[in-house]
Amino acid sequence: MEATVSKASKTTKRPLVLVAVILAMFMGAIEATIVSTAMPAIVADLGGFSLYSWVFSAYLLMNAATVLIYGKLSDIYGRKPVLITGIVLFLIGSFLCGFAGSMEQLIIFRLLQGLGAGAVMPVATTIVGDLYTKEERAKVQGYLSSVWGISAVMGPALGGLLVEHVSWRYVFWLNLPLGLLTIAGLIFFLHEKVEKKKPEIDYAGTMLFLVTISSLMYLLVEGGVQFAWLSTPAALLIAVIAVALSLFIWQEKRATEPMMPFQLWKVRSILIANIVSFTTGVILIGVSSFLPTYVQGVMGENATIAGFALTAMSIGWPLASTLSGRLLLSIGYRQTTIIGGVALIIGSGMFLLMTKESGPLWAAGSSFFTGVGMGLTSTAFIVSIQSSVEWEQRGAATAANMFMRNLGNTVGAALLGGVLNNQLQAYLSSQSEESVQTLSLDSINQLLGDGQSGFSPEVRHLLTEGLAASLHSVYFVVFLFAILSFAFLLFLKKND
Repeated sequence: MEATVSKASKTTKRPLVLVAVILAMFMGAIEATIVSTAMPAIVADLGGFSLYSWVFSAYLLMNAATVLIYGKLSDIYGRKPVLITGIVLFLIGSFLCGFAGSMEQLIIFRLLQGLGAGAVMPVATTIVGDLYTKEERAKVQGYLSSVWGISAVMGPALGGLLVEHVSWRYVFWLNLPLGLLTIAGLIFFLHEKVEKKKPEIDYAGTMLFLVTISSLMYLLVEGGVQFAWLSTPAALLIAVIAVALSLFIWQEKRATEPMMPFQLWKVRSILIANIVSFTTGVILIGVSSFLPTYVQGVMGENATIAGFALTAMSIGWPLASTLSGRLLLSIGYRQTTIIGGVALIIGSGMFLLMTKESGPLWAAGSSFFTGVGMGLTSTAFIVSIQSSVEWEQRGAATAANMFMRNLGNTVGAALLGGVLNNQLQAYLSSQSEESVQTLSLDSINQLLGDGQSGFSPEVRHLLTEGLAASLHSVYFVVFLFAILSFAFLLFLKKND
């Protein structure tokens, strides 16, 4: 592929291709935070609070399941057609999401959106690696890091403004002009000459992985709500997960081109980086998915304030990411990641101590420290991984790390959504008989929208207290994952 790129570079306009890649990454990055900010308004309009976490889980499931396969396809058919295909699928999903008339429809359309999103980050990153030399990549990586920072800052604020002044539907339709500009840039300015190869796609591994993850997510989200943990449906799901996972591992060991190359995991720095990417993925989705709900539903603030509280994480992340490069040179890889781990513990600990009276500034401070932790660790991981392997393995190693972050997001959305639903259900069930008859999980719909005025002060207080207690259970799990992340970082070699 390297020789192919050098030939194609005679007609490829690198600056314009870089602009297209930046637009693609901006579109993918802003999706993570802008939808989170709009979720309270979406729930208030469409109902279905009990399906809240599935809006994220559906998107993340397809994203996580396709990241590695898109990377493999881009090696076979070229970066350009694979990335354009992914963007088209993403745009179709975004267009349909804006027309969703129910939470069930929105979840289906989010599956399609996630199917396309799986191509955006890995293939866009690979294009940069193809077009730029080793010396140039560090500078370009700075541009891409800025994209994440800018999009993450703009996402919550823009989402809040759209919800307040237009409609939550434009949160999804905003992707359309960005995606079309990206496609035009790739068509006109990126030119590849790809060698035809016999496809070696690990379809069996992909399907087994999809079965494993979707079964796990369904168990985590619906266990204790739709069926008891000690029940036949739960036992069947656990059996399916065990069998599918065993077959997946067996398939990956025998596949010519495995979806998940396990030999990379024998390098300690890669192993720990991937494990901690998974645990921090859970932390990230816990903050971005549920902080707006706390600020609006418990503190009583509007969507714009909730968006700005989440924006603080997006400010801390790029600042720490920039600082990480200097720290790596001055104090080393292990110390840099450990400082990041401490920041994650501080941020998640502040969430755990947050109350209704704390106010949005406390929420923003917690969010900022979490962002600092994410920025320090994620940047150090990429540098470490790409320095630990040869050129021909670098793409697979980087994709595996992206996959673990996505997997953490996916499992985190399901796990934390399940915790929220279970705790809220238990809280409502523990109230008086009359309250149980009139309240349900979906009563939270009105609490997050304009319908809360329809509640009596007593019922409104009851719902607010229940939501606060349930979200604190979510933040307790997030705190545990921060402790776990820090513990794994201590196993890094001191001379790394």
